[in-house]
Amino acid sequence: MALRINDEAPNFTAQTTQGEIDFHKWIGDGWAILFSHPKDFTPVCTTELGYMAKLEPDFAARNCKVIGLSVDAVSSHGKWAADIEETQGHRVNFPMIGDPTLNIAKLYNMLPSDAGDTSEGRTAANNATVRTVFIIGPDKRIKLMLAYPMTTGRNFDEILRVLDSMQLTAKHKVATPVNWKKGEDVIIVPAVSDDEAKQKYPGGWKTLKPYLRVVAEPK
Repeated sequence: MALRINDEAPNFTAQTTQGEIDFHKWIGDGWAILFSHPKDFTPVCTTELGYMAKLEPDFAARNCKVIGLSVDAVSSHGKWAADIEETQGHRVNFPMIGDPTLNIAKLYNMLPSDAGDTSEGRTAANNATVRTVFIIGPDKRIKLMLAYPMTTGRNFDEILRVLDSMQLTAKHKVATPVNWKKGEDVIIVPAVSDDEAKQKYPGGWKTLKPYLRVVAEPK
């Protein structure tokens, strides 16, 4: 079955560059980002891992762990990490999952079930669909999925923006408008009546349409 938003993130145990993990236990009671790569020593992914290493403290400040996955063995990941630090200027301090049997790629529907059971002999082109970002909430459910082609580098500033939005909207009965950034006005969701909104937002709000009410970001 294909995964959808709000499905439980499939659990697994795996070897990583920081030892064996049980994924759900590793997430704990916070948020997590799992982002995947079709092969070690690929150029676009090298830049992505370096930039995510730079941003990791920003995710950590939001109670969000970061973990990568590549369809190669952990021993290969360690060698790749040296190239990433040399070329991108940032050390990868988050764990990288090894998936040489393709089990996790198939579990997360990034490869078909008949893809085989080894990464040996496979190229990045064979694994092109292993380019997905998952954001997983404290309830272990998938909150976001984004899949990218191999030739387009991912925008992790956008992933950080989305995390800010999801954490805000999980706490308050609001939604965020197009291109929203932290600190900007938000939308009161239609499920909140005007009477309830008066209690929540005594300072008032701006009504553009009965279904479109804009208010300052809740603190």
